[in-house]
Amino acid sequence: MDIKKKTQEFAQKLRIQRYASSTVNAYTNCIGKFLKAFHRYDLLTVEEKNIENYIAHLIKTEQISDSYQKQILGSIGKFYQLLYNKKLDLNYLYPKRKKSPLPKYITQGEVKKMLDTITNLKHLCIVKLLYGAGLRLSEVLNLKLEDIDSRNLLINIRNSKGRKDRSVMLSDRLLADLRNYFKKYEPKEYLFEGQKNAKYSTTSVQNIVKSAAKRAGIKKTVTPHILRHSFATHLVENGTDIRYVQELLGHNSIKTTELYTHITDVAKSKIKSPLDQL
Repeated sequence: MDIKKKTQEFAQKLRIQRYASSTVNAYTNCIGKFLKAFHRYDLLTVEEKNIENYIAHLIKTEQISDSYQKQILGSIGKFYQLLYNKKLDLNYLYPKRKKSPLPKYITQGEVKKMLDTITNLKHLCIVKLLYGAGLRLSEVLNLKLEDIDSRNLLINIRNSKGRKDRSVMLSDRLLADLRNYFKKYEPKEYLFEGQKNAKYSTTSVQNIVKSAAKRAGIKKTVTPHILRHSFATHLVENGTDIRYVQELLGHNSIKTTELYTHITDVAKSKIKSPLDQL
């Protein structure tokens, strides 16, 4: 079996179906590992029981996480569907659904402390996008110059998770920083570029956030996704309609967004009476 050829064929079919590059990479990595384990098999003879044994082996020997188990099963199912037009019944192998944990977040004061520690303009723009627009890390990395609509103060997110497009707000403060950033760095294609004009790396962004939190004296772990959670939490605290928050976050289900209502009491939040605006 030519494992490399099979994974390349699988990757091509995923791209044709417009899967995000991060999903293509994750799925092909899972399939590469799967094919190595089953290199002696005729793939058309592989059955659900064989895959069950494979998953059990990974749980025992590698202590794989629930999310990685789901990713492996998703990639195997998609592999057989796209390359062999074969539907496998793998539902019984998925981990039992757990109650979703409440999203972790930091306060607005802690966000400000983080921003105040950042002196690098590129790093500042990245962190402001993660928090100020509630973007996923992958969405920040995939942003291109044409996605910034300065006239309408919008950021256009294309082909995101679930292959959906959406638009989110672009704050005036962030726009001013981005204009200075454009002048200084002159990006060519992607908004944030690394070496040879390639996309900035995931690890780089994670380290930027981690370092800023450490300098700000924040003891809890802060990740790019926690900044996204903080964006949503602070919107809910300030009385933003949960359906609007859902749209901004790009959630398919309102139930996912409703988790944020459990970590803030809107009645005690900073919503002001119109009388106070007079």
